[in-house]
Amino acid sequence: MDRSSLLQLIQEQQLDPENTGFIGADTFTGLVHRHELPLDPAKLDMLVALAQSNERGQVCYQELVDLISSKRSSSFKRAIANGQRALPRDGLLDEPGLGVYKRFVRYVAYEILPREVDRHWYFYRHRSCPPPVFMASVTLAQIIVFLCYGARLNKWVLQTYHPEFMKSPLVYHPGHRARAWRFLTYMFMHVGLEQLGFNALLQLMIGVPLEMVHGLLRISLLYLAGVLAGSLTVSITDMRAPVVGGSGGVYALCSAHLANVVMNWAGMRCPYKLLRMVLALVCMSSEVGRAVWLRFSPPLPASGPQPSFMAHLAGAVVGVSMGLTILRSYEERLRDQCGWWVVLLAYGTFLLFAIFWNIFAYDLLGAHIPPPP
Repeated sequence: MDRSSLLQLIQEQQLDPENTGFIGADTFTGLVHRHELPLDPAKLDMLVALAQSNERGQVCYQELVDLISSKRSSSFKRAIANGQRALPRDGLLDEPGLGVYKRFVRYVAYEILPREVDRHWYFYRHRSCPPPVFMASVTLAQIIVFLCYGARLNKWVLQTYHPEFMKSPLVYHPGHRARAWRFLTYMFMHVGLEQLGFNALLQLMIGVPLEMVHGLLRISLLYLAGVLAGSLTVSITDMRAPVVGGSGGVYALCSAHLANVVMNWAGMRCPYKLLRMVLALVCMSSEVGRAVWLRFSPPLPASGPQPSFMAHLAGAVVGVSMGLTILRSYEERLRDQCGWWVVLLAYGTFLLFAIFWNIFAYDLLGAHIPPPP
């Protein structure tokens, strides 16, 4: 039901004859049952919770429209939270007779969302179309590129030590900074099977559920922001080093999710969350340690500097700042939040600084970069 049809129905039924801007919850619920309107059970529960937050048991007209339109503002969520009755009296874990896919949706809801009201909202309004295509497509493309270069170089581990690897048009190399696409396309190249396996596993285990809950646009923005910040940070802090791998985007997703779990620790219902948190931090730290080791103590003779580890750290910073803002704004408009604009301003300032740095700093500082392959 859209806004115009809802307004017409309210006017026809004279639910707000005095034009007060408020509608009785019982009156609207009766209207839904009489006309058999297609309204999710979770939305009816939220309607009652909204009414409980009002002294007269009424619902603001705008909040009602937002509820029907599946839009929720910060004031909407505060009204739900302030309701006098607990909205979710029975948890989704007790939902009987679910199919395989619905059980997976329930699992995703408990893995990603910290509040029962959000889990109910997501569970009842989730649709399988469109599927989470972004993370799956990126992972598939990375695997295909790795297989192509592995077969071409006849090398599957530590590919960066092969003299032909750095000649790829996808790799970021400081000598090719003018080719701007390399600041993003390096995410399709990987040091070897070990890095690809680690990134692909996290992208599928964390990225896909995040995309299912928060949508393609938000998660793709977060992932690509981490990738771009990774290469730009390397160009500033490790000026002689190339970059390969999607670790900037992966660490943006993982850091945002872990930070969201920590900040909503009591509300998260995922099993063994402490053990999984520790394992995730150990694995991420080990991957950074491996990257540092390969950068400064290469195990094989190399023709130039090995890929930098700074992209991992830059991705983590993007995740804790931009990513946490996104994950804490489930079903809310980001443009209505002051914190989102602060994050965008900070990220935009960083981008401008990095662009000017790449244009002028290398010549002004006399940086001795390795010749481009």
